[in-house]
Amino acid sequence: MMEDLAMHMLEIIMNSIGADARLIRIVITDSILRNLILMEIEDDGRGMTPEFLARVTDPFTTSRNTRSIGMGLAFMKGLTETCGGSLHIDSTLGVGTKLTASVQRDHIDTPPMGNIGAMMMQCIQSNEDIDYELRYVTDVNEFLFRTADIKEQLEGVSICEPDILLWIRSYINEGIEQAKEEMR
Repeated sequence: MMEDLAMHMLEIIMNSIGADARLIRIVITDSILRNLILMEIEDDGRGMTPEFLARVTDPFTTSRNTRSIGMGLAFMKGLTETCGGSLHIDSTLGVGTKLTASVQRDHIDTPPMGNIGAMMMQCIQSNEDIDYELRYVTDVNEFLFRTADIKEQLEGVSICEPDILLWIRSYINEGIEQAKEEMR
């Protein structure tokens, strides 16, 4: 298994990138009151046929040409089953895919959240032409990050410049921490 939730989400987001998504939306709901961490990842990529969708969590089902094993969805399925949650995937060929995964927040096997800022930095680096929306929601607060807003401010400077990526990582992590503060 992977060491934190950010790594699990990164694997799923890489699937969206590989499916030629132009927009990837990530919503993380971190609720103490509902004892829930809900992760939603939605893209406008190629989508999947119903036949492929039916077997997509099987580790020996992959759309990759480089190897015949795809572990990201299989690991996410195992995580949700182990941690008292659920996994649901909706996909329409030519439209996109939405994954919804949940875990019990206080389950002994639920991994820590991890570094969401670093996760987003890796995603942006992998393809700067993709737009990302990250929403982190708690019981009392919310943080929103959109690459489209940053790109507009940059006026043609690459969002993949090292200083900009480092700023993005810090900005996201600080925003999430501020959203969490009122939870405590």
